Amino acid sequence: MPASPSSSAQAAREALAVRLSHLRRDAGLTGRELSARCDWHPAKTTRIQKGEVAPSDSDILAWCAACGAEDQAADLIATSRAVDSMYQEWRRLHRNGLRRSQENAYAANAQASLQRVYVSNVVPGFLQTAAYATALLSSITHFQGTPDDVTEAVAARVARSRFLYEGNHRYAVLIEESVLRFRIGDAGTMAGQLRHLLTVMPLASVSLGIIPFTAERTVWPLEAFYLYDDRRVAVETLTARIGVTQPRELADYAKAFERLSKMAVYGDNARTLITAALDALA
Repeated sequence: MPASPSSSAQAAREALAVRLSHLRRDAGLTGRELSARCDWHPAKTTRIQKGEVAPSDSDILAWCAACGAEDQAADLIATSRAVDSMYQEWRRLHRNGLRRSQENAYAANAQASLQRVYVSNVVPGFLQTAAYATALLSSITHFQGTPDDVTEAVAARVARSRFLYEGNHRYAVLIEESVLRFRIGDAGTMAGQLRHLLTVMPLASVSLGIIPFTAERTVWPLEAFYLYDDRRVAVETLTARIGVTQPRELADYAKAFERLSKMAVYGDNARTLITAALDALA
């Protein structure tokens, strides 16, 4: 089972650090000598070589120049950028507001034939009503202190629902029962969201399972994750979105999803749980 959603990103960061360390050694330089040639403090070299800090493009250019390996700079910069895309802090992604990240999510939905989604906190974006999305994205904007473009972000988020009805997209969704009870927005907003779940359940493109409070756990509750085909997983934590592409970890998430799906209820039993949550709002 996935032990840490950031393990792929950290492993890639450490692999880049090893490549840079090898360049220095191949050039016959000590850490202090390289630092002097790059005109920075030796502690920076140490942090880069330990994978504790991500080198900038200019850092890599200076490192390669110091080692007489300018021909490797372009490849190392491309690798560094790929690593950076694996671990993306929400505040960085949302520095200009939420709309851009919602548009990127729209593109990811458009490209995927099958999405396997597990959530333990909120309803997945492509199943959200506009009111629910507004309440949720407003709270995220307030918490992160990022620019308020909630109206535009909600429009981009809700637009993803078109793929439930168009093309050959399929969605296998697992929701912890707690998601039905967590109050996002006021009672009316939450009731509208629960009724929407009942509306989309019969769609041929959707398989919706609810994991009851009473289910005997064979997999513990996890962070929300989105498995796009068998190509990558997006894991959502409080502070960052983590991209997983390592085959071994992809297999772990697929395995976790399979086991979680066996704990879920579907059809009439799932409707009963949603209806009970609706009744509780009254």
